[in-house]
Amino acid sequence: MKVLVIGGGGREHAICWKLAQSPKVKELYCAPGNAGIAEIARCVDIGVMDFEKMTEFAKKEAFDLVVVGPDDPLAAGLVDALEAAGLRAFGPRKNAAILEGSKAFSKDLMKKYGIPTAAYETFDTPEAALEYLETAPVPVVLKADGLALGKGVLICNTREEAREGVKTLMLDKQFGSAGDRIVVEEFMTGREVSVLAFVDGKTIRIMTSAQDHKRAKDGDQGLNTGGMGTFSPSPFYTPEVDRFCREHIYQPTVDAMAAEGREFKGIIFFGLMLTADGPKVLEYNARFGDPETQVVLPRMKNDIVDVFEACVDGTLDQVELDFEDNAAVCVVLASAGYPEHYEKGYKIEGLEKFKDQDGYYVFHAGSKFDTEGNIVTNGGRVLGVTAKGKDLKEARANAYKATEWVEFGNKYMRNDIGKAIDEAIAK
Repeated sequence: MKVLVIGGGGREHAICWKLAQSPKVKELYCAPGNAGIAEIARCVDIGVMDFEKMTEFAKKEAFDLVVVGPDDPLAAGLVDALEAAGLRAFGPRKNAAILEGSKAFSKDLMKKYGIPTAAYETFDTPEAALEYLETAPVPVVLKADGLALGKGVLICNTREEAREGVKTLMLDKQFGSAGDRIVVEEFMTGREVSVLAFVDGKTIRIMTSAQDHKRAKDGDQGLNTGGMGTFSPSPFYTPEVDRFCREHIYQPTVDAMAAEGREFKGIIFFGLMLTADGPKVLEYNARFGDPETQVVLPRMKNDIVDVFEACVDGTLDQVELDFEDNAAVCVVLASAGYPEHYEKGYKIEGLEKFKDQDGYYVFHAGSKFDTEGNIVTNGGRVLGVTAKGKDLKEARANAYKATEWVEFGNKYMRNDIGKAIDEAIAK
């Protein structure tokens, strides 16, 4: 098979790595890719939103399968464009990717079909939102309706913070047109868990659970980022939680989308809050999570080509997912100053130390080659250092040990990824 992966971050590196394990994949390409992906796939310099160039290239090269990684091209209809060109594409079409593309749509869907989520109101004008917030209980959560790179969510502890939040989203347009409409949501407390699932339009197959760390600094301080690290499985995702979610959240979401004439094929990422009243949906994503993919795929035993094809063909009911009975932890090495101001172009050293290490991985998120052929930093999140272990504690120790193998100027990381592991053990 000849396969093209679209995207250039840590998620796409993990997908390419998994595809490269498949005996079925003879040629692997990635557009645009990065310096790490270039080791296992042929990188092509085409932007993910350049649909015309991308479909032309994919058609000319006659790929057997195209895998779309990021949210923006999915929400904008890249899968539709690829299918119109006669290609087999993995990912939801535009009318299904709205599950992530519009927070208001997903909240309305959950309300209509009785899927547990936080109470909410939607507003199209700052005036209406501000009026509502004068009497709404605080803390309160404000969400930009559209895509905001995982950062368009503000948790406001006071009424003053809520007013500032409306200004940030709707007036200052910090997240562009994503904040034209906002969702104001009740604040939920509990453990957060991420669950990724393969979907073929009617059948859903659940992957192993994970837990992400979004804040930039230790102790969950600092600004929201795309994710500073993650671990899998979550010790809080119990068999009871799993049973409840399968019955009340996972399958009902797939059925709801089908009932709305928006057949969903691809990945649904369920962001869950384990509240005192039971699990509730915080958010949906219509693609693999980043950095969740970096801990989930290394634990998956299946040939990913079989699963991708089953989703495209609607035969997922014939596939059973199989995961290793172990754990994985990913620590993101970022550029100091991320997610605000940071410098790029620092040489990355020590990557070769991962070469022959079993159970250790370095997934590139923001890297490129400089003019002399050195691998240098090219983003806020630079690398995802992932390690496996027999349990979460061992996996975390291994991951932090491996972060010491790599050096670059401005290297920054959180030192408490997986701190919840200790809390779970203490119980």
